Parts: sequence; C-alpha cells; structure tokens
Amino acid sequence: MRQKIQYFPVTSFAVIMGLLGLSIAFGKFYHLQWLPKAFFDVSLFFVLGLFFIFTVLYGLKLALFPEEVKADFHHRIRINFFSVISISLLLFSIAFYAFYPMLSIAFWWLGVLLHTIFMFKTISFWIQHNFEIHHFNPAWFIPVVGNILIPVSGVDFAPILFSYFYFAVGFFFWIVLFTLFLYRAIFHAQLPDRFIPTFFILLAPPAIGFISYIRIAQSWDSFSVLLLLLTYFFIILLGVMYKSFYQIKFYMSWWAFTFPLAAATIASTVAFQITHYTFFKFAAWLLLLTLIAAIGIVAFVTVKYMRKGDICIKED
Repeated sequence: MRQKIQYFPVTSFAVIMGLLGLSIAFGKFYHLQWLPKAFFDVSLFFVLGLFFIFTVLYGLKLALFPEEVKADFHHRIRINFFSVISISLLLFSIAFYAFYPMLSIAFWWLGVLLHTIFMFKTISFWIQHNFEIHHFNPAWFIPVVGNILIPVSGVDFAPILFSYFYFAVGFFFWIVLFTLFLYRAIFHAQLPDRFIPTFFILLAPPAIGFISYIRIAQSWDSFSVLLLLLTYFFIILLGVMYKSFYQIKFYMSWWAFTFPLAAATIASTVAFQITHYTFFKFAAWLLLLTLIAAIGIVAFVTVKYMRKGDICIKED
C-alpha cells in the first residue's frame, strides 16, 4: 500500500473531471426535463466521495513522499495535470450552482485561487525551461481550459471584469497552443500511443468557451456560434480519425476521452435552451449516450488494470 501511495499519479484527477462532466450533463438534462434528478444526485455525490479519496491519497503522498510530489511538479508533462485538481473544484462549483449555492461559492473561490497559482506556475515553467517541439502534447491545454471555466459560475460571484480576465487569458493561450499543436502534429513525428487519447482535449476549449461566453455576454451571436460550430468540427474530425484510437494500449490518459465529450454535450444543451432547434437536442442526446459508453468502457478497463496491479506504478 505504501508503494501505491508513493506512485499515486496526479493524472488520476482526470477521472474526476470526466465523471463530473457527466454529472453536470445529467443536471442540464434534468433542467430540460429529459431525465429524472436522481441521475444527477447519485453521480454527483459519488464523484464528491471519489474526489475526497483521491485528495487524501495525494495528500498522503505529499506527506510521506514530498520528493515524489516535487518531481511531479517539475516534470515536463505531469506539471500540466496539477491544474486538473483546480479544474475539478471549479466543476464542483458549476455542478452545485443550481442546487447548493453556498457550496458552489466555496468551491469556486478555492478553485480560482488554486488554479491561478497552478496557471502562473505552469506558464512560467514553460518559459523558463528549454522545450523541444516533441515535448508538446494536448495536455498543455489543461491549464487553459481551467481559465475558460472560471466565468461559468464566476459571473455571479465576482465583478464581470474578473470573468473577462480569465476568459481572455484562456482564449489567448488556446489559440497559441492550438497553433503549436497543428505544427507538432503535421510536421513532426506522431505522438506516442499514451498521448493519442489526449487529442480529445481539442474539443474542450471551444465547447467550454461557448458556454463561458454565453454566461458572460448573455448573447447568441456570431462569436458564440463560431465557438459552437468549431466544437462540432472537432467532433467530426475525431470521428474521421477513429482508427487512431483503435486498439491503443491502456493508459490513464484514456480518461481524456471523457471530459471533452461532456463539455460538448453540455454546450449542445445550452444551445438548445437558447434556440430550441431540434438539431441541438438530437446532438445532446447522441453525445450523452456516447459519453456514458466512453465512461463505462474506460472505467471498466481502469478497474481491470487496478485489480492486476498496473495502476500506481513508477512512470518514466
């Protein structure tokens, strides 16, 4: 058990992101009277318990093996995943917003504080260290996604300029990193298999950007439609690339399939609430069923590998 705690990966918090995305989607479907509230309640409090367990385990790792945590925080890849912890707090804020507003406020402020620290630490790490283009992978988008999430519930918890600040920073770095991603993907060697599932992270910035912009501007306009249609473009592109994801060896990075699908699902429900176009309702249901199937498969395989002892092992 001590060895498992020593090698408990910070990337495990990606599980929380995916499951929380599903919970929030269930909440949106309940508001639209498409599903009973029980789906939302059961999933949300299950994820809250899981988040508590993961936090305790990583806290024990920090207490017992501080050098391991320090190594994670100075690793070229794993440093990006610390933002998953703060993003999980922001997602809890969004999930609790309609039903438990006081909890939502507490999660939001804690998430903003932690994410701001991780964001500046990560960006300064990028700048202060020498990177080659082959070091780049879609996990670099994770701190960006957190910035764009902040306005979703933050427009009601802080002055509007606060939300605009994080949205602007997130949007700027999304454009910059996406340019780097295209250059890396087209003109250099293919990503290692363990990073192939992270291609799905490309869905998250435009999907969350659409939701965030709607919350800030309260406007269905050309920019919001552009973000939504970019989300659907990436869904189609990833669908066309399905062979790239076929028969990949299992890594915890498989959880990267889940949260972006959840973000696209939620974006579709928001679009339906605004326009009442049948297309968005169909897209929301199709994406939700795909998300449930993806989480079911990834969770099953994760448990299978846990039982084999292939989780929480020393990584390169």
